[in-house]
Amino acid sequence: MIFALIRTVEVFFTVLYIMLFARIILSWFPMSNNRLLDLLYAFTEPVLAPIRRLVHRSPLGGPGMVLDFSPLIAFILIRLIRNVLVGFLIGLA
Repeated sequence: MIFALIRTVEVFFTVLYIMLFARIILSWFPMSNNRLLDLLYAFTEPVLAPIRRLVHRSPLGGPGMVLDFSPLIAFILIRLIRNVLVGFLIGLA
Protein backbone atom coordinates (compact mmCIF):
# COMPACT_ATOMS: atom_id res chain seq x y z
CA MET A 1 0.00 0.00 0.00
CA ILE A 2 2.74 2.46 0.98
CA PHE A 3 4.76 1.59 -2.11
CA ALA A 4 1.79 2.37 -4.36
CA LEU A 5 1.44 5.73 -2.62
CA ILE A 6 5.16 6.41 -3.04
CA ARG A 7 4.90 5.60 -6.76
CA THR A 8 1.85 7.87 -7.09
CA VAL A 9 3.74 10.76 -5.45
CA GLU A 10 6.72 10.19 -7.74
CA VAL A 11 4.55 10.10 -10.87
CA PHE A 12 2.68 13.27 -9.81
CA PHE A 13 5.88 15.25 -9.31
CA THR A 14 7.42 13.87 -12.52
CA VAL A 15 4.37 14.96 -14.52
CA LEU A 16 4.48 18.40 -12.89
CA TYR A 17 8.20 18.65 -13.71
CA ILE A 18 7.56 17.74 -17.36
CA MET A 19 4.67 20.22 -17.62
CA LEU A 20 6.86 23.04 -16.27
CA PHE A 21 9.63 22.13 -18.70
CA ALA A 22 7.17 22.05 -21.61
CA ARG A 23 5.82 25.45 -20.58
CA ILE A 24 9.32 26.91 -20.59
CA ILE A 25 10.08 25.56 -24.06
CA LEU A 26 6.71 26.56 -25.53
CA SER A 27 7.00 30.08 -24.10
CA TRP A 28 9.83 30.71 -26.57
CA PHE A 29 7.49 30.33 -29.53
CA PRO A 30 4.65 32.72 -30.36
CA MET A 31 1.34 30.87 -30.19
CA SER A 32 -2.15 32.24 -29.94
CA ASN A 33 -5.37 30.41 -29.13
CA ASN A 34 -3.64 27.13 -28.47
CA ARG A 35 -5.76 24.89 -26.20
CA LEU A 36 -2.77 22.78 -25.18
CA LEU A 37 -0.84 25.85 -24.09
CA ASP A 38 -3.89 27.16 -22.22
CA LEU A 39 -4.18 23.84 -20.39
CA LEU A 40 -0.47 23.84 -19.60
CA TYR A 41 -0.70 27.36 -18.19
CA ALA A 42 -3.78 26.42 -16.14
CA PHE A 43 -1.90 23.57 -14.45
CA THR A 44 1.45 25.30 -13.94
CA GLU A 45 0.44 28.86 -13.07
CA PRO A 46 -0.69 27.93 -9.52
CA VAL A 47 2.86 26.70 -8.92
CA LEU A 48 4.66 29.63 -10.54
CA ALA A 49 2.48 32.58 -9.45
CA PRO A 50 3.35 32.48 -5.73
CA ILE A 51 7.05 32.18 -6.55
CA ARG A 52 6.82 35.13 -8.95
CA ARG A 53 5.22 37.24 -6.23
CA LEU A 54 8.18 36.54 -3.93
CA VAL A 55 10.97 36.87 -6.48
CA HIS A 56 11.33 39.85 -8.77
CA ARG A 57 12.35 39.35 -12.37
CA SER A 58 15.97 39.95 -13.25
CA PRO A 59 16.97 42.45 -15.97
CA LEU A 60 19.84 40.17 -17.08
CA GLY A 61 18.40 39.74 -20.56
CA GLY A 62 19.43 43.24 -21.64
CA PRO A 63 17.42 46.40 -22.23
CA GLY A 64 13.72 45.66 -22.27
CA MET A 65 14.31 41.96 -21.55
CA VAL A 66 13.71 40.26 -18.24
CA LEU A 67 14.44 36.73 -17.13
CA ASP A 68 11.88 34.88 -15.07
CA PHE A 69 13.62 32.66 -12.54
CA SER A 70 10.39 31.29 -11.05
CA PRO A 71 10.51 28.02 -13.09
CA LEU A 72 14.05 27.34 -11.89
CA ILE A 73 13.02 27.93 -8.28
CA ALA A 74 9.91 25.79 -8.85
CA PHE A 75 12.09 22.92 -10.14
CA ILE A 76 14.20 23.09 -6.97
CA LEU A 77 11.16 23.28 -4.68
CA ILE A 78 9.38 20.44 -6.48
CA ARG A 79 12.45 18.22 -6.11
CA LEU A 80 12.79 19.17 -2.42
CA ILE A 81 9.11 18.53 -1.62
CA ARG A 82 9.17 15.24 -3.54
CA ASN A 83 12.25 14.04 -1.64
CA VAL A 84 10.74 14.98 1.73
CA LEU A 85 7.42 13.28 0.95
CA VAL A 86 9.00 10.12 -0.41
CA GLY A 87 11.43 9.99 2.53
CA PHE A 88 8.55 10.34 4.96
CA LEU A 89 6.54 7.61 3.22
CA ILE A 90 9.55 5.28 3.14
CA GLY A 91 9.94 5.88 6.86
CA LEU A 92 6.34 4.71 7.35
CA ALA A 93 6.98 1.45 5.49
